[in-house]
Order: sequence, then C-alpha cells, then structure tokens
Amino acid sequence: MDYTDLCTVTLLGNLVAKPEIRYQANPVVAVAEVRIATHKKWYDKQSQQFKEWTSFHTVKVIGEIVEDSLRFANKGDVILVQGYLLNSKQSNRQILHAAYAQCFAKGYAQSMNQVQSSGTICSPIKLMTTEQDKTLAEFSVCIKHAVVSPVNKELKHFDVTRLVHVWGKQAEYISTQAQEGEKVVIDGKLSYLNDDNKTQFIECRQIDLIKSS
Repeated sequence: MDYTDLCTVTLLGNLVAKPEIRYQANPVVAVAEVRIATHKKWYDKQSQQFKEWTSFHTVKVIGEIVEDSLRFANKGDVILVQGYLLNSKQSNRQILHAAYAQCFAKGYAQSMNQVQSSGTICSPIKLMTTEQDKTLAEFSVCIKHAVVSPVNKELKHFDVTRLVHVWGKQAEYISTQAQEGEKVVIDGKLSYLNDDNKTQFIECRQIDLIKSS
C-alpha cells in the first residue's frame, strides 16, 4: 500500500524583519522568504530561574497569500503560518513552505510551534544518556507527502528526511520496540541543531508506533 504522509507545521511568532517581496515571471507570482522567531520559556530546577530559548524559522511563501498577508507586514508583527517541511533546491537548506499565513499588528502572543507528521523510520535508532542524565533516542524519519502547487495548481510529491529526538520513557519504548521500515506518527515541535546548516529536527512530545498485524 502506498501512503501519503501527514506533514504539517504550525508556527505563531514574530517577524524578524520586514518581508522582502519579489516576483517570478511566467507566470507572475509573488514570492517572499521570512524569518519567524518563536520562544519557549521554562523553569530550570538547577538554577531555580526561568529561562527562555528562541528559535528562528525560515519560511518561504508563494502566491496570493504573499499579497494578502505580507504586503503591509513589518518587523515585530505577530504572524501565524501553517505549512510543510521542504528541502530548498536553490540554497540546499531545510525550510518551511507556508500554505497559509496571517499577520497581526505588533504585540505580544505566546508562541506556538507544532509539528504533526507521519513517516517511516529510515535509520538505526540510537539510545543515549545526556550529560544531564536524561534518556534520548535519535533516529531519522522519511516523510512522503503531497501538496497542490500555488503556482500551477498541480499536485506535487515531496520526500523529506528529518532527525527525530524522543525523550524519557518514550525513548526507551521506541528503542526496544521499533525498527527501520516501520511507520510512526509524531507530535512535536520544530527545532534546529547548533551546526553550520542549522539542521532541522523534530523534538517529539508524543510518538506512536504503527505495528502491522
């Protein structure tokens, strides 16, 4: 059976800079690439202080939603986008392609960073213990999804591979029960490695292993 995987990302954050809109020819289509900042705040028990981490997401927007949502947007505005994971051919980067975007006036909003995806485990599962004595499972997931092009309205198929990090009891479960070639359903958030390419990975909140009967 051939599957079309789920691959959806929802972000609510702030625009890092005013969008620069350009136009492609044949046909004429508006294109913009924006950077969105999302924030995570948590209480660190060791330091007994609240800490905050900011993630910066590169989002490509094409078509009518550029004119409808980004034409009057400015740095600091709150923006809501929903889209899918994509490998940029032009720049060899892992980015987000927006299928929906909505801008709000500059202000405060609690950030939203959600990834829901299905896919196939396509690497060995590594179980490790971090320096903070936390259990981590790491593997790659291959996602095959399809979207309608905003330019020519044709159905396009994409294959993307992303690292997945699973923590705690779920990490132990996946490392003992799952293997390459099996399907998983993931609910998590979009994060980035601290490398030169800012490689994307999915930090898992919940993972379900789909076992064939």
